[in-house]
Amino acid sequence: MKLSQFKFKLPDDKIALYPPLNRDEAKLMVLHRDNGEIEHVLFKDIINYFDDGDAFIFNDTRVFPARLYGNKEKTGAKIEVFLLRELNEKLRLWDVLVDPARKIRIGNKLYFGDDNSLVAEVIDNTTSRGRTLRFLYDGPHDEFKETLYALGEAPLPDDVRRQRKAEPEDMERFQTIYARVEGAVTAPQTGLHFSRELMKRLEIKGVSQAFITLHAGLGNFRTIDVEDLTKHKVDSEQMFVPAEACQIVNKAKEGGHRVCATGFTVLRASEAAAGPGGMLKEFEGWTGKFIFPPYDFTVCDAYVSNFQLPLSTMLMLACAFGGYDYVMNAYNEALKGDYKFGTYGDALLII
Repeated sequence: MKLSQFKFKLPDDKIALYPPLNRDEAKLMVLHRDNGEIEHVLFKDIINYFDDGDAFIFNDTRVFPARLYGNKEKTGAKIEVFLLRELNEKLRLWDVLVDPARKIRIGNKLYFGDDNSLVAEVIDNTTSRGRTLRFLYDGPHDEFKETLYALGEAPLPDDVRRQRKAEPEDMERFQTIYARVEGAVTAPQTGLHFSRELMKRLEIKGVSQAFITLHAGLGNFRTIDVEDLTKHKVDSEQMFVPAEACQIVNKAKEGGHRVCATGFTVLRASEAAAGPGGMLKEFEGWTGKFIFPPYDFTVCDAYVSNFQLPLSTMLMLACAFGGYDYVMNAYNEALKGDYKFGTYGDALLII
């Protein structure tokens, strides 16, 4: 398929800037992939489509406050620093993106905080925007991380930031209720819809909950610059599929029950860790799996995801799962209706 097949006009007012007051009260469109039938319900009604013995897979990655602002030595120029991942705990080395990159060279020092309490030195230039910073901090590592994160803000995606500034409440809004393993710089957005009440109702109904970890990065939001999708490469992301998750998922599959992937990261990860017969197998490592139509899924037979932006890898994966024509028709219905798109937007369940 071609990139241009995933293009549609999305007005700014269709992008959700805030989550609903109650996590599970976003809108939910249900798409039946055998016939294209569409239903309109609330997200909390998702429980009505699953039964005792079914299983959900969730991504328990935890987002850290990855975006911070500093000043360049001597000139005082304001520099945005986006933390990607810690490279060396002992040496305080971090892989980061900087903006504007043209002003930052190896050897430059950056100062953070109103009192310049944290200093970093640029020690490597990896890409046009990428840099390696060494933070000059002598205290314990836990104290350093606490200081660093206190200076950061929630790494809201660009489609939200274009229309509003980050707020202190965003760090809580931008976190799933089951977030546990720190490492993501963007939230597994579909998981944001699950409230404690909904999780408990699923448990009472006998729907199992399996947790894997995939530390979502920025690669999936990067602009695709090739029309031929077979030539596009996505950045690798670190993921872990523990034995317990495999046991839960495989038990459901062996019993002929439904397995639902909660969001883009989970569906990618489950396919990366798929074993013989579509069973989930333990996995620890990195995946750069890029899924677009046509693709035969083996582990999950249900998928819930937010309404995604045009030309995105997330939209491509939804089309691969639900069928290009059916999913694009569902998106057209969402555009004509009052559905919201993006990280804080409404959701689409494909069964």
